[in-house]
Amino acid sequence: MKQVTMFMLKNCPHCQKALKIMAELMENNPKYQAIEIKMIDEQAEPDLADQYDYYYVPTYYVNNQKVHEGVPTKEKLQQVLELAQ
Repeated sequence: MKQVTMFMLKNCPHCQKALKIMAELMENNPKYQAIEIKMIDEQAEPDLADQYDYYYVPTYYVNNQKVHEGVPTKEKLQQVLELAQ
């Protein structure tokens, strides 16, 4: 299982949508529940966020490789979780 790192902002509507989609995917697919997702709020941890190359949130990295950036969809986030398998 590979670690997923998610960069987000608490007040970002796209990030909130992504969290809801991820919760739904994990509820409907038990295999996703074992995936470790490290959530980093870029305002709370700017020094850590600055170490990564991205512009939009939410952004997902799997094993330090950027796999999604920007507006989330169920299909795109399922791909992120599949890559972490």
